[in-house]
Amino acid sequence: MAFISLKNVSVNFPIYGAGASSLKKTIASSVTGGRFGQETGVHVVQALSNINIELKSGDRLGLIGHNGAGKSTLLRTLAGVYEPSAGEFMRQGTVSSLIDPSLGIEHDATGIENIMLRGLIMGMNKKQVEALTPDICEFSGLGEYVHMPVRTYSTGMLMRLAFSISTSVEADILLMDEWLSVGDAAFTEKAEQRMKDVVAKSGILVLASHSPELIAKECNRVIHMEHGRIVER
Repeated sequence: MAFISLKNVSVNFPIYGAGASSLKKTIASSVTGGRFGQETGVHVVQALSNINIELKSGDRLGLIGHNGAGKSTLLRTLAGVYEPSAGEFMRQGTVSSLIDPSLGIEHDATGIENIMLRGLIMGMNKKQVEALTPDICEFSGLGEYVHMPVRTYSTGMLMRLAFSISTSVEADILLMDEWLSVGDAAFTEKAEQRMKDVVAKSGILVLASHSPELIAKECNRVIHMEHGRIVER
């Protein structure tokens, strides 16, 4: 059974070689929106501070807050991209991260080669990727373009490939930064249905969004974040 547990989790980013005045300017424009201080003489940005969350199968958690509130940092921590600087983080279940669908796309490689590369990054083995490749190619609707370098693709074609790969695997835990949109009118209808299916089959959903309507529609729990802290549940 899928579960996520964070107990007093904090995430700090050290900043080396920054003076106090330049650091304040950096913080002012930082996407983390975190607080800053010093640890053993090294300046740090505290991107997350004392986060406590318990999730189990059936939970759909919405993350709301201004830009830089810590939503994306929390998603990346749940995905294993960032390691907590303090606290205890436990997670059970397979994870699908739709934070950045184009992650791992190599523009000089073909569509087929990118399916393999992205699949391996997602944690699949070669045989699993090979088994899914025909369905991914068919869903993308790219035809013979899957055998051509991605650098020859339009933006819409690239997003169709990335979306098709990212949503090809069922996972116990689904992490999303906004609802995926491929920006291709001819592809939108079936992409929307694919997204609904992926969400429905996931045990746990964590969705960050600026849309109150989307959060209310998809989530049964909500937390409000500011400056890397949970300020309201």
